Amino acid sequence: MEDYSEEDYEFLNLSLSVTTPSSREAKIMKKKKKNYEAKILRLLQLRENMLRQDHHNHHHHLQRRKAGTTNNNNNLIHLLLTTATAIDEDSNNIAASLDNLTDLYQTVSLTGDSVERVVAYFADGLAARLLTKKSPFYDMLMEEPTCEEEFLAFTDLYRVSPYYQFAHFTANQAILEAFEEEEDRNNRSIHVIDFDVSYGFQWPSLIQSLSEKASSGNRISLRITGFGTTLKELQETESRLVSFSKGFGNLVFEFQGLLRGSRITNLRKKKNESVAVNLVSYLNSASNSSLLMNFSDTLGFVRSLRPSVVVLVKQEGSRSIRTFLSRFTESLHYFAAMFDSLDDCLPLESAERLRIEKKLLGKEIKSMLNCDMEMDGVDCPKYERMEAWKARMENHGFVAMKMSSKSLMQAKLLLKMRTHYYYSPPLQFDDDAAAAAGGGFRISERDQGRAISLGWQNRFLLTVSAWQLPLSSS
Repeated sequence: MEDYSEEDYEFLNLSLSVTTPSSREAKIMKKKKKNYEAKILRLLQLRENMLRQDHHNHHHHLQRRKAGTTNNNNNLIHLLLTTATAIDEDSNNIAASLDNLTDLYQTVSLTGDSVERVVAYFADGLAARLLTKKSPFYDMLMEEPTCEEEFLAFTDLYRVSPYYQFAHFTANQAILEAFEEEEDRNNRSIHVIDFDVSYGFQWPSLIQSLSEKASSGNRISLRITGFGTTLKELQETESRLVSFSKGFGNLVFEFQGLLRGSRITNLRKKKNESVAVNLVSYLNSASNSSLLMNFSDTLGFVRSLRPSVVVLVKQEGSRSIRTFLSRFTESLHYFAAMFDSLDDCLPLESAERLRIEKKLLGKEIKSMLNCDMEMDGVDCPKYERMEAWKARMENHGFVAMKMSSKSLMQAKLLLKMRTHYYYSPPLQFDDDAAAAAGGGFRISERDQGRAISLGWQNRFLLTVSAWQLPLSSS
């Protein structure tokens, strides 16, 4: 392969705290860099071939899936973990890492089984980690979907999977019950502060539920203050929710959109209104952006609002995450379950599945693996155990509320619409017996009924809990 100029290919950051090299050392370094450039070009060519072939390879992968690919998948996972370890431990392993990634791109597929697909996106994340941010190929690997593409993928996932529906319906039930508890003193008014409005998909069901409790002579007032990433997102969210609420004449609805990071001086709290704070997956990303308050600041601000209820929805992990490799391993477990669950929702050849994985989940995977490169000194999102974030909530003075039987029943009914529904009784989710029972999506009560989790097989995905301040603090 011919030589490439450093100006055209600034691929690798090889000047890692190196003192001024001798002439001989400089020649060796230059030769190594040229060799890496050639390998990276080969790597990216294989990746492009994989992407092109996936457009007409559905039948081939369906046949492979029927024939069984357990051994192949085990080899893929082993090779992926070996590559991640090499990248994490020693910059001298760059050549071996590139060779491993080359082998992966020759095997994985975006239209294969769930393991092949998830490994393909993790391989992208690792390949990007080997490049400097100045490299044009870094941007190619980390390509961001447009707002329209991301919205469409979010809509697809919302429609086909119980993932977000479980979170939203269970959270809304807790908010509705907090409103009912204070109905004799809240002037039939509730103010929801949503730290991540995410297109507003959560709120039509709450609007409808509140409307069913109201009448033309005794209307209910609902205000939503929603934080979003862009002005356009907030405007479109407001338009959709206002339009939907017009179908309910017995409900007074108001929406206020704020950009994340906005300084809040006055939320215009009305006298005696119930205040509900909605933290649906917000705290998973709160430490991953300079635009967001960190966990502690967020909970301190929430406490100052004196809310009637705080609804927390967390993506959940199973171990302590302190290093890149532990973050990598935990993320792999989590997203492997997510990709596998999509096979329960959509056929392998589905264009919707490909869009969800490419524009939504794949983006999150690559961002997770490179967040420390994108934002120096900023912690990455954490998939933590329930016990970890429970302790943080309690340290900020919040007390967990018992989730109602209606919340559990609603979650179970949602999953009954899915083919492989399985209800896991309390304290049995992690048991061998529960894992051996098979099944797909699962619902489990946890922490003596103070939390409800959605899982896929033997893996927790999301956990919903409701919190309040003690009466002495209110």
